Amino acid sequence: MGSKNLFKWPKQITTSFVEQLIQSEKDINKAVLIFDSATAEYSNGFCHDDKTFGVMISRLVSVNQFRSAEGMLDRMKKENCKVPEDIFLTICRAYGRVHRPLDAVRVFHKMEDFQLRPTEKSYITIFDILVEENHLKNALRFYRQMRQNGIPPSVVSLNILIKALCKNSETIDAALRIFREMPNRGCQPDSYTYGTLINGLCKLGKISHANELFREMGQKDYSPSVITYTCLIRGFCQSNNVDEAMGLLEEMIRNGIEPNVFTYSCLMDGLCKNGHSSEAMELLDVMVRKHHLPNMVTYSTLIHGLCNEGKLHEAVEILDRMRLQGLKPDAGLFRKIISGFCAACSYQEAANFIDEMVLGGISPNRVTWSLHVRMQNMVVQGLCNNIDPARAFQLYLSMRTRGISVETGTFDCLIKCFCKKGDLNKAARILDEMVIDDCIPDEGIWTAVMSGLWDRKKVRETTEIVLVELMHKFVEPES
Repeated sequence: MGSKNLFKWPKQITTSFVEQLIQSEKDINKAVLIFDSATAEYSNGFCHDDKTFGVMISRLVSVNQFRSAEGMLDRMKKENCKVPEDIFLTICRAYGRVHRPLDAVRVFHKMEDFQLRPTEKSYITIFDILVEENHLKNALRFYRQMRQNGIPPSVVSLNILIKALCKNSETIDAALRIFREMPNRGCQPDSYTYGTLINGLCKLGKISHANELFREMGQKDYSPSVITYTCLIRGFCQSNNVDEAMGLLEEMIRNGIEPNVFTYSCLMDGLCKNGHSSEAMELLDVMVRKHHLPNMVTYSTLIHGLCNEGKLHEAVEILDRMRLQGLKPDAGLFRKIISGFCAACSYQEAANFIDEMVLGGISPNRVTWSLHVRMQNMVVQGLCNNIDPARAFQLYLSMRTRGISVETGTFDCLIKCFCKKGDLNKAARILDEMVIDDCIPDEGIWTAVMSGLWDRKKVRETTEIVLVELMHKFVEPES
């Protein structure tokens, strides 16, 4: 079916009608067909303008069809359609969204091909994208180019420049100098300026300086946002000053600023790291009562804190609450709980959580793989030492099936455990698999196996008969 037969167009087609059709069509391919079919019959006299092109380009970049979107730009040029600056910025922002800042810069420079001179708005958009994506050298070079092209400094551009300079300790002093010089440049710092500096100083561990700026901000009647409060709270928590952090929480509530999930999570992290997981649990209840839904960070923080304090049953309760909310625990959380049960010598509980992890299809990533290998070996060894050989053997088989390396110490524990129990078939099987895995049994393992064989009645009786015969044959009787 040709594009012009997609559906019957009215005799008079308006720009707003075409825009509405393109926006309401969920399928992007059908939206393109609508766009093309609008001009398929020139008898109706309709031609696309910058509005319909703009809507189509917005739809294309929303599904990351960048090549088609840029193709629309070329089509606009070919059809002598005016291309406004905002259409270019739509594509630039979309490239920024998918972390392709250099493509955003390329499209920005493409304006020249359309005899379009970028305004301050375009320069600031690209400058902000480069800073957000941590292309700091390119960002500072672009800022210099912006100034050379006659774009004057503004509060917005200087705020972005300060944000760039706050990224590392080498340039933070330059950010503070620009901040102090802003009034001389005719640009008065605003609450965003203060918030950016406070955030940068906190991330670099300069909490006292950040707190000074925060107090100065209040003296100048600038209202800190929830983000600024949260940054400073996190800074105090990271510097083990939880009391100050809690004081800030009370202050922001008094000032009518509602804490968000990140605020509560930062405080919980500080409390847990200082051994106050019970207070963190209370804060979780406050958070839920205020209808703030905990996220993965919130739950992970609490579980780690509770496990570190040996409150394993409370940690398991939090894990259950997390799952009831529809959040799936990752391998790191399982490892923390399993390690906690190992530390408490509750190896059966630890094994239960390993089984749950395996049944849930939860696997560690490459970075943490070795930690999980060590943990599972630890559980097998613990089960052996706590006289649960059947469970130890079950987990051992599961490890081999999943390709998890068995340590020499684990082989040692298993073989000695089964020899002691008199289950020489399992001991022999594990010994064979140990050799297959290129692990060399030491003298202790061989001694355990030989002792196990010796303890078997038939082997012992046969050996005793052979020894008697050898003695009569080779040893001369005393005269």
